[in-house]
Amino acid sequence: MAGRGRLIALEGIDGCGKTTQARRLADVLGALCTAEPGATALGSRLRHLLLDPDLPAVSARAEALLMAADRAEHVDEIVGPALAAGRWVVTDRFSGSTLAYQGHGRGLDLGVLRDLVAFAADGVVPDLVVLVDVPPEVARRRLGSSRADRLEGLDTGFHGRVRNGFLALAAEDPDRWVVVDGTGDVDTVTEAVHGAALRLGVP
Repeated sequence: MAGRGRLIALEGIDGCGKTTQARRLADVLGALCTAEPGATALGSRLRHLLLDPDLPAVSARAEALLMAADRAEHVDEIVGPALAAGRWVVTDRFSGSTLAYQGHGRGLDLGVLRDLVAFAADGVVPDLVVLVDVPPEVARRRLGSSRADRLEGLDTGFHGRVRNGFLALAAEDPDRWVVVDGTGDVDTVTEAVHGAALRLGVP
């Protein structure tokens, strides 16, 4: 394909099923599948610092800055070069997660975070954002008894704020965001996600 590739971001609270859907969508599109945080060598170390529950907690501002550092490296090493080469990219999380988690969830200033997000992404904006939406109670059941990371282990009140934040972001930008009901079975959700991606055509 001539010209720049397309970027599709899958967003949602932990346990919504977006990771499975991102992989399935990338397979169908023949796209590069990637994720945040942790897709690069630096990102892997940042992910450990951010999410390992055995490590000391970081402040909300430090958390936002570490997430931004992961995204900057992700864009420079993986996303940007792939798009420039004409490849389509599907990413499990992107800038929307910072606004939802550190903004709506942690209560940090959204205006400041938008500037941080823009700087970290170096002008890269998803062509489409698919929000896989589920209530926190559903997500919690899906995560089951597996050992939760630092963010997964936060209470349902936090995840409720994050969910509402995602929904607010989608309402602000309906031309770019599509909300998919993630409470159905995996194949039903996949069909809805693929339907949303059709608005971009096919690579």
